[in-house]
Amino acid sequence: MRTLLTLAVVLLVAACNTAEGFPRNVVIDSIAVHKRAHKMYLFEDGRLVGSYDIALGRDPYGAKRVKGDCKTPEGLYYINGKNPNSDYYKNLGISYPNAEDRYVAKRMGKSPGGDIKIHGMPNGKGYLGAVHTASDWTLGCIALTNEQIDELFYHVEVGTPIKIVP
Repeated sequence: MRTLLTLAVVLLVAACNTAEGFPRNVVIDSIAVHKRAHKMYLFEDGRLVGSYDIALGRDPYGAKRVKGDCKTPEGLYYINGKNPNSDYYKNLGISYPNAEDRYVAKRMGKSPGGDIKIHGMPNGKGYLGAVHTASDWTLGCIALTNEQIDELFYHVEVGTPIKIVP
């Protein structure tokens, strides 16, 4: 039974392998990022409506602890801003650091850092497209193609929760 359930989830995710072409009225009301799978899953009313392949921080495994560690955070955050004029095409802000992140960094005597985003390609390099996922290259952010960030930017509101797990 467990194997059948796992297979059903895998098939559902495969069927939703891209979020391209969302109807205009779709509102992404929660996001889940699975770092090991390099996937971002998009939900509306608890229903999986799409997914994207992603690139992460250059040192992707383990939770972000301090500024400059090139790790992508893990935990529950929120989309806290939308920037259409970013150095990386467009971006959605992620509310890192949360209270736990600040506490951990303080115990280490360091800054937790910040400025973590979901973003597109560096300006002028949109031609990279999906090839960018061949390696993890950000300083701790989550990278999408420019087309994907355009779509996500349209369908996500400030305040949307994003859960990032190992």
